[in-house]
Amino acid sequence: MKIYHGSIEKVEKPEIRIVKHRTLDYGYGFYTTTSYAQSKDWVKRRMDNLKVQNGFVNVYEFDKDAIKDLKCLIFDSPTEDWVDFVMNNRTIKGFEHDYDIVYGPVANDRVYASFALYEGGLIDKQTLISELKTYKLIDQYLFHTEKALEYIHFIEAEEIVS
Repeated sequence: MKIYHGSIEKVEKPEIRIVKHRTLDYGYGFYTTTSYAQSKDWVKRRMDNLKVQNGFVNVYEFDKDAIKDLKCLIFDSPTEDWVDFVMNNRTIKGFEHDYDIVYGPVANDRVYASFALYEGGLIDKQTLISELKTYKLIDQYLFHTEKALEYIHFIEAEEIVS
């Protein structure tokens, strides 16, 4: 299966990056998506933010045998468990998990606004989930361990120019 990673660099050898100053949906690691469009949009936003002229959509082949060989956490849609997991990663300082791969919806900008309402106590978890199910959510894979990275193989990097 093809998966994509948007970056301002060619990433032929993905690596696990532990980022202490940013909170991410599923924790630190290497993020990809099955959506070429999502990856390309992310690259363009990054290029604009950094004021650079080019970036890349890196394309990989993902060996889905990883799902049965590794410790994986799979969220097929927004659920209470998904909300709790994302909130833990985003709000609990030092939160750690031991999954090799995490798969599920991306909490994009529209979703963040809903999460902010939930976090502020303005809506409850069920209302949040109901609202999220009305959005067309893009997926993401987090490769959280070196072992997980063994299941993805670089194919090419398509240059994106502004």
